[in-house]
Amino acid sequence: MSKMIQVICLTVLLPEVVYCAQGHYAQKLLNDLMENYSSALRPVEDTDRALNVTLQITLSQIKDMDERNQVLIAYLWIRQTWHDAYLRWNTEDYDGLDVIHIPSSLVWRPDLVLYNKADDDFSGPMDTNVRLRYNGEITWDAPAITKSSCVVDVSYFPFDSQECNLTFGSWTYNGNQVDIIMGMESGDLSDFVENVEWECHGMPATKNVIMYGCCSDPYPDITYTVLLQRRSSFYIFNLLLPCFLISFLAPLGFYLPADSGEKVSLGVTVLLALTVFQLMVAESMPPSESVPLIGKYYIATMTMVTASTALTIFIMNIHFCGVEAKPVPHWAKVLIIDYMSKIFFVYEVGENCASGSSSSSSSSSSHYLQDDFCHPQVNSHIHANGKPRGPGSQEDQRRHRDPRPQPSKQHQQHRVKVQHHITREESSHLSRSAPGSFGSGFPNVDTKLVRNVEYIANCFREQRATCAKGAEWKKIAKVMDRFFMWIFFVMVFLMSILVIGKAK
Repeated sequence: MSKMIQVICLTVLLPEVVYCAQGHYAQKLLNDLMENYSSALRPVEDTDRALNVTLQITLSQIKDMDERNQVLIAYLWIRQTWHDAYLRWNTEDYDGLDVIHIPSSLVWRPDLVLYNKADDDFSGPMDTNVRLRYNGEITWDAPAITKSSCVVDVSYFPFDSQECNLTFGSWTYNGNQVDIIMGMESGDLSDFVENVEWECHGMPATKNVIMYGCCSDPYPDITYTVLLQRRSSFYIFNLLLPCFLISFLAPLGFYLPADSGEKVSLGVTVLLALTVFQLMVAESMPPSESVPLIGKYYIATMTMVTASTALTIFIMNIHFCGVEAKPVPHWAKVLIIDYMSKIFFVYEVGENCASGSSSSSSSSSSHYLQDDFCHPQVNSHIHANGKPRGPGSQEDQRRHRDPRPQPSKQHQQHRVKVQHHITREESSHLSRSAPGSFGSGFPNVDTKLVRNVEYIANCFREQRATCAKGAEWKKIAKVMDRFFMWIFFVMVFLMSILVIGKAK
């Protein structure tokens, strides 16, 4: 029983004894190695030989891409490996101890720096411990947050891709003293944390040997190229899609009736909305000569909206030309009213949408409606001799003396319409009749009454011609509105297709 207890105690205490023994040998080894060691000199036995330093970069995270300042902020793990000729030992002399970890400040370290660094702080990687093996191999793993300059090309924003370089090299040693070797053909992306805005498609590495004009010695460096592709979904839903929807309001301004008075206001409102989106894009882009793709789209859309507003003002001027306007030219009647109105399905009230023509009954009724619309109460203000009727006229006195029931309003309007449509033949027949008798057709009608009737008929003819001329100009304006509406719809669609087609 006592022997079993001794075995158990020995099993429990043996690892602690071994650890204490290794700690004792590690302390003794460190004292022996650092006894005559200097970290200020390059650790080579032959100073004419170059010291090989293996560099390996692991990209952990892309913290930010500042396009305006053209700076890439990345979180890296930097591994450097080299051989120190003065830090070797025999493992048998130290109880088989082959690896120790010591502070990196105790040993010589290569002065590898990021050449294209864009940070005010010039400190290098963290002072972490190094891993020292018995054969003098030193491995130094250190994390670092780097700010590197990156030439940002925003020509295809938000469908752009960027290539940012990370160039590492020795600051003081040339290639004959310290040679840099790539640990891998590319950067390690196995532990990469995905970014919400950028996709990393690779990190190839290349070694360059540069001969500077000041020195005849070569200076090697290793350049890692970070291949980034922007995730465009955010910008599509927040910048492109609103602009695309707003741009479709510009052609709809032509469909808005001219009498509403809001056609120009709609165009100006759309232009202001696009200006706000343009300023949002300009704030995030670097000030450069290359205009981003979305900026070109905004400029093209704003130009289109400006043109549509100018055309709207021109068409409204045609619509409200008034009675002072000249008659519609013959070519405009043939081209716009006869052909283009049928192509763009512009019909007036009473027209047949299938044939574009109207029947005789509907045509005559439309003339009546036109006359009533232009001057519905003309004969109520005109005396028989063509002068305004006064309050004490003979007809009023007659009505006062003879209070018979007056005809209805509908009957009076019908009588006005009948008087409107006295033809020229009837007027000429009346004028040729003899005074006093007028033959068998018009007995007891004097010449003065005939002249008054003819005058009223001529007035209504002139009013009808004026209304017809204004109606023709309004129809031309409506056809032009419909024509430019489809033209601008096609332009908006083509611009959107071009923007999507130019995306890489």
